Amino acid sequence: MATFAYASLTEKSWYYLHRLICGAVLLFLIAPILVIIPLSFNSAPFFTYPMPGLSLRWYHEFFLTDSWQRALYNSIFVAVLVTLLSTVLGTLAALGLSRPNFPWRAAVMSLLISPMIVPVVITAVAVYFFYANIGLLNSYTGLILAHTMGATPFVVIAVTATLMGFDHSLSRAAAGLGAPPITVFFKVILPLILPGMVSGALFAFLASFDEVVIALFVASPEQRTLPMVMFSGLREQYSPTIIAAASVLMLFSILVLTTIELLRRRSERLRGIT
Repeated sequence: MATFAYASLTEKSWYYLHRLICGAVLLFLIAPILVIIPLSFNSAPFFTYPMPGLSLRWYHEFFLTDSWQRALYNSIFVAVLVTLLSTVLGTLAALGLSRPNFPWRAAVMSLLISPMIVPVVITAVAVYFFYANIGLLNSYTGLILAHTMGATPFVVIAVTATLMGFDHSLSRAAAGLGAPPITVFFKVILPLILPGMVSGALFAFLASFDEVVIALFVASPEQRTLPMVMFSGLREQYSPTIIAAASVLMLFSILVLTTIELLRRRSERLRGIT
Protein backbone atom coordinates (compact mmCIF):
# COMPACT_ATOMS: atom_id res chain seq x y z
CA MET A 1 0.00 0.00 0.00
CA ALA A 2 2.81 2.39 0.88
CA THR A 3 4.57 1.57 -2.40
CA PHE A 4 1.41 2.29 -4.35
CA ALA A 5 0.96 5.64 -2.58
CA TYR A 6 4.60 6.55 -3.25
CA ALA A 7 4.26 5.67 -6.94
CA SER A 8 1.07 7.72 -7.21
CA LEU A 9 2.74 10.71 -5.52
CA THR A 10 5.75 10.42 -7.84
CA GLU A 11 3.52 10.27 -10.90
CA LYS A 12 1.61 13.36 -9.81
CA SER A 13 4.87 15.19 -9.09
CA TRP A 14 6.20 14.44 -12.57
CA TYR A 15 2.85 15.47 -14.05
CA TYR A 16 2.91 18.92 -12.43
CA LEU A 17 6.65 19.31 -13.11
CA HIS A 18 6.03 18.57 -16.80
CA ARG A 19 3.27 21.16 -16.88
CA LEU A 20 5.53 23.69 -15.16
CA ILE A 21 8.39 23.13 -17.61
CA CYS A 22 6.05 23.39 -20.61
CA GLY A 23 4.58 26.62 -19.24
CA ALA A 24 8.03 28.10 -18.65
CA VAL A 25 9.15 27.23 -22.20
CA LEU A 26 5.96 28.69 -23.65
CA LEU A 27 6.39 31.88 -21.65
CA PHE A 28 10.02 32.14 -22.80
CA LEU A 29 8.90 31.86 -26.44
CA ILE A 30 5.96 34.27 -26.39
CA ALA A 31 7.26 36.88 -23.89
CA PRO A 32 9.23 38.82 -26.56
CA ILE A 33 6.06 38.97 -28.65
CA LEU A 34 3.72 40.00 -25.85
CA VAL A 35 6.04 42.69 -24.57
CA ILE A 36 5.60 44.78 -27.72
CA ILE A 37 1.81 45.02 -27.42
CA PRO A 38 1.87 47.71 -24.68
CA LEU A 39 4.28 49.72 -26.84
CA SER A 40 1.54 50.10 -29.47
CA PHE A 41 -0.31 52.33 -26.94
CA ASN A 42 2.75 54.51 -26.28
CA SER A 43 2.12 58.24 -26.67
CA ALA A 44 5.76 58.90 -27.56
CA PRO A 45 6.95 58.42 -31.19
CA PHE A 46 9.71 56.00 -30.18
CA PHE A 47 10.15 52.64 -28.50
CA THR A 48 10.79 53.05 -24.80
CA TYR A 49 9.95 51.67 -21.38
CA PRO A 50 8.57 53.10 -19.15
CA MET A 51 6.02 54.76 -21.42
CA PRO A 52 5.38 58.47 -20.80
CA GLY A 53 1.67 58.03 -21.55
CA LEU A 54 -1.02 56.07 -23.35
CA SER A 55 -2.48 56.91 -26.74
CA LEU A 56 -4.44 55.34 -29.63
CA ARG A 57 -2.61 57.55 -32.10
CA TRP A 58 -0.76 54.69 -33.82
CA TYR A 59 -3.91 52.61 -34.27
CA HIS A 60 -5.62 55.63 -35.81
CA GLU A 61 -2.68 56.00 -38.18
CA PHE A 62 -2.81 52.32 -39.10
CA PHE A 63 -6.55 52.23 -39.80
CA LEU A 64 -6.91 55.69 -41.35
CA THR A 65 -3.71 56.28 -43.36
CA ASP A 66 -3.97 55.61 -47.10
CA SER A 67 -0.62 53.83 -47.42
CA TRP A 68 -1.39 51.37 -44.62
CA GLN A 69 -4.94 50.77 -45.80
CA ARG A 70 -3.80 50.17 -49.39
CA ALA A 71 -1.28 47.62 -48.14
CA LEU A 72 -3.93 45.95 -45.97
CA TYR A 73 -6.31 45.78 -48.94
CA ASN A 74 -3.61 44.22 -51.13
CA SER A 75 -2.82 41.62 -48.46
CA ILE A 76 -6.47 40.65 -48.02
CA PHE A 77 -7.14 40.61 -51.77
CA VAL A 78 -4.14 38.39 -52.52
CA ALA A 79 -4.67 36.13 -49.49
CA VAL A 80 -8.36 35.48 -50.33
CA LEU A 81 -7.58 34.47 -53.92
CA VAL A 82 -4.62 32.36 -52.78
CA THR A 83 -6.87 30.64 -50.23
CA LEU A 84 -9.44 29.73 -52.88
CA LEU A 85 -6.84 28.42 -55.33
CA SER A 86 -4.79 26.50 -52.79
CA THR A 87 -7.89 24.96 -51.17
CA VAL A 88 -9.13 23.59 -54.48
CA LEU A 89 -5.71 22.35 -55.61
CA GLY A 90 -4.71 20.98 -52.20
CA THR A 91 -8.02 19.16 -51.70
CA LEU A 92 -7.84 17.53 -55.13
CA ALA A 93 -4.24 16.48 -54.49
CA ALA A 94 -5.12 15.02 -51.08
CA LEU A 95 -8.06 13.09 -52.51
CA GLY A 96 -5.82 11.63 -55.19
CA LEU A 97 -3.13 10.68 -52.68
CA SER A 98 -5.70 8.96 -50.47
CA ARG A 99 -6.56 6.39 -53.13
CA PRO A 100 -5.25 2.94 -52.13
CA ASN A 101 -3.77 2.20 -55.56
CA PHE A 102 -2.07 5.56 -56.06
CA PRO A 103 1.50 4.92 -57.34
CA TRP A 104 4.57 6.65 -55.89
CA ARG A 105 2.53 8.21 -53.08
CA ALA A 106 5.54 9.08 -50.90
CA ALA A 107 7.46 10.69 -53.77
CA VAL A 108 4.47 12.77 -54.89
CA MET A 109 3.72 13.83 -51.32
CA SER A 110 7.34 14.90 -50.83
CA LEU A 111 7.17 16.95 -54.03
CA LEU A 112 3.93 18.63 -52.99
CA ILE A 113 5.19 19.72 -49.58
CA SER A 114 8.66 20.71 -50.84
CA PRO A 115 7.77 24.47 -50.79
CA MET A 116 7.55 24.15 -46.99
CA ILE A 117 11.01 22.58 -46.80
CA VAL A 118 13.05 24.60 -49.31
CA PRO A 119 14.34 27.89 -47.81
CA VAL A 120 12.04 30.70 -48.84
CA VAL A 121 14.91 32.82 -50.17
CA ILE A 122 15.86 30.11 -52.66
CA THR A 123 12.22 29.84 -53.73
CA ALA A 124 11.96 33.62 -54.11
CA VAL A 125 15.07 33.83 -56.30
CA ALA A 126 13.88 30.94 -58.47
CA VAL A 127 10.43 32.49 -58.86
CA TYR A 128 11.99 35.85 -59.72
CA PHE A 129 14.09 34.49 -62.59
CA PHE A 130 11.23 32.30 -63.83
CA TYR A 131 8.75 35.19 -63.80
CA ALA A 132 11.27 37.47 -65.51
CA ASN A 133 11.30 35.11 -68.49
CA ILE A 134 7.52 34.81 -68.81
CA GLY A 135 6.55 38.39 -67.92
CA LEU A 136 4.77 37.83 -64.59
CA LEU A 137 6.92 40.15 -62.47
CA ASN A 138 5.22 43.16 -60.86
CA SER A 139 1.70 41.75 -61.28
CA TYR A 140 -1.06 40.50 -59.03
CA THR A 141 -1.22 37.30 -61.06
CA GLY A 142 2.42 36.50 -60.41
CA LEU A 143 2.14 37.29 -56.70
CA ILE A 144 -1.00 35.17 -56.29
CA LEU A 145 0.52 32.19 -58.11
CA ALA A 146 3.74 32.43 -56.09
CA HIS A 147 1.84 32.54 -52.81
CA THR A 148 -0.40 29.68 -53.94
CA MET A 149 2.67 27.53 -54.45
CA GLY A 150 3.67 28.09 -50.83
CA ALA A 151 0.17 27.83 -49.34
CA THR A 152 -1.06 24.66 -51.09
CA PRO A 153 1.07 22.27 -48.95
CA PHE A 154 -0.80 23.40 -45.83
CA VAL A 155 -4.09 22.35 -47.42
CA VAL A 156 -2.63 19.05 -48.63
CA ILE A 157 -1.41 18.15 -45.15
CA ALA A 158 -4.64 19.21 -43.40
CA VAL A 159 -6.96 17.36 -45.79
CA THR A 160 -4.68 14.29 -45.92
CA ALA A 161 -4.75 14.11 -42.11
CA THR A 162 -8.56 14.22 -42.22
CA LEU A 163 -8.69 11.49 -44.86
CA MET A 164 -6.51 9.21 -42.72
CA GLY A 165 -9.58 8.35 -40.64
CA PHE A 166 -12.02 8.41 -43.54
CA ASP A 167 -14.03 5.22 -44.06
CA HIS A 168 -13.94 4.59 -47.82
CA SER A 169 -16.69 2.00 -47.47
CA LEU A 170 -19.13 4.91 -47.15
CA SER A 171 -18.32 6.21 -50.62
CA ARG A 172 -18.39 2.68 -52.04
CA ALA A 173 -21.78 2.08 -50.45
CA ALA A 174 -23.14 5.31 -51.94
CA ALA A 175 -21.78 4.36 -55.36
CA GLY A 176 -23.27 0.89 -55.00
CA LEU A 177 -26.68 2.45 -54.37
CA GLY A 178 -26.44 4.24 -57.71
CA ALA A 179 -25.14 7.67 -56.72
CA PRO A 180 -22.93 9.28 -59.40
CA PRO A 181 -19.36 10.30 -58.39
CA ILE A 182 -20.25 14.00 -58.11
CA THR A 183 -23.10 13.17 -55.71
CA VAL A 184 -20.85 10.87 -53.67
CA PHE A 185 -18.33 13.67 -53.29
CA PHE A 186 -20.75 16.41 -52.26
CA LYS A 187 -23.06 14.26 -50.12
CA VAL A 188 -20.62 11.83 -48.47
CA ILE A 189 -16.98 12.86 -48.77
CA LEU A 190 -17.19 16.66 -48.56
CA PRO A 191 -19.13 16.87 -45.25
CA LEU A 192 -16.56 14.62 -43.56
CA ILE A 193 -13.44 16.35 -44.89
CA LEU A 194 -14.85 19.87 -44.62
CA PRO A 195 -13.21 20.63 -41.23
CA GLY A 196 -9.83 19.65 -42.68
CA MET A 197 -10.46 21.79 -45.75
CA VAL A 198 -11.38 24.80 -43.64
CA SER A 199 -8.34 24.30 -41.40
CA GLY A 200 -6.06 24.08 -44.43
CA ALA A 201 -7.71 27.14 -45.97
CA LEU A 202 -7.12 29.18 -42.81
CA PHE A 203 -3.47 28.10 -42.71
CA ALA A 204 -3.17 29.00 -46.40
CA PHE A 205 -4.67 32.43 -45.73
CA LEU A 206 -2.18 33.10 -42.93
CA ALA A 207 0.72 31.80 -45.03
CA SER A 208 -0.13 34.24 -47.82
CA PHE A 209 -1.08 37.14 -45.58
CA ASP A 210 2.18 37.00 -43.57
CA GLU A 211 4.56 36.23 -46.46
CA VAL A 212 7.14 38.94 -47.21
CA VAL A 213 10.25 37.45 -48.85
CA ILE A 214 8.67 36.28 -52.12
CA ALA A 215 6.60 39.47 -52.27
CA LEU A 216 9.78 41.57 -52.07
CA PHE A 217 11.10 39.79 -55.17
CA VAL A 218 7.89 39.60 -57.18
CA ALA A 219 5.61 42.53 -56.28
CA SER A 220 5.86 46.11 -57.46
CA PRO A 221 5.04 49.21 -55.37
CA GLU A 222 1.43 48.93 -56.56
CA GLN A 223 1.17 45.44 -55.06
CA ARG A 224 2.85 46.26 -51.74
CA THR A 225 1.36 44.05 -49.05
CA LEU A 226 1.14 44.81 -45.34
CA PRO A 227 4.23 42.74 -44.39
CA MET A 228 6.19 44.56 -47.10
CA VAL A 229 5.22 47.96 -45.68
CA MET A 230 6.16 46.79 -42.18
CA PHE A 231 9.49 45.44 -43.39
CA SER A 232 10.38 48.62 -45.26
CA GLY A 233 9.25 50.69 -42.27
CA LEU A 234 11.70 48.84 -40.01
CA ARG A 235 14.52 49.67 -42.40
CA GLU A 236 13.62 53.30 -43.09
CA GLN A 237 11.96 54.59 -39.92
CA TYR A 238 11.00 53.23 -36.52
CA SER A 239 7.36 54.22 -36.20
CA PRO A 240 5.13 52.76 -33.46
CA THR A 241 2.52 52.29 -36.21
CA ILE A 242 4.44 49.15 -37.12
CA ILE A 243 3.86 47.83 -33.59
CA ALA A 244 0.15 48.67 -33.84
CA ALA A 245 -0.03 46.74 -37.12
CA ALA A 246 1.85 43.82 -35.58
CA SER A 247 -0.54 43.77 -32.61
CA VAL A 248 -3.55 43.65 -34.92
CA LEU A 249 -1.97 40.80 -36.90
CA MET A 250 -1.21 38.86 -33.70
CA LEU A 251 -4.82 39.19 -32.54
CA PHE A 252 -6.05 38.05 -35.94
CA SER A 253 -3.66 35.06 -35.92
CA ILE A 254 -4.84 34.03 -32.45
CA LEU A 255 -8.46 34.08 -33.62
CA VAL A 256 -7.62 32.01 -36.70
CA LEU A 257 -5.61 29.44 -34.74
CA THR A 258 -8.42 29.15 -32.19
CA THR A 259 -10.85 28.50 -35.02
CA ILE A 260 -8.53 25.84 -36.45
CA GLU A 261 -8.33 24.07 -33.09
CA LEU A 262 -12.12 24.07 -32.75
CA LEU A 263 -12.44 22.65 -36.26
CA ARG A 264 -9.87 19.97 -35.46
CA ARG A 265 -11.86 18.85 -32.44
CA ARG A 266 -15.07 18.84 -34.47
CA SER A 267 -13.38 16.74 -37.13
CA GLU A 268 -12.27 14.22 -34.51
CA ARG A 269 -15.79 13.99 -33.13
CA LEU A 270 -17.19 13.40 -36.62
CA ARG A 271 -14.68 10.59 -37.16
CA GLY A 272 -15.39 9.06 -33.75
CA ILE A 273 -11.96 9.81 -32.29
CA THR A 274 -11.83 10.34 -28.55
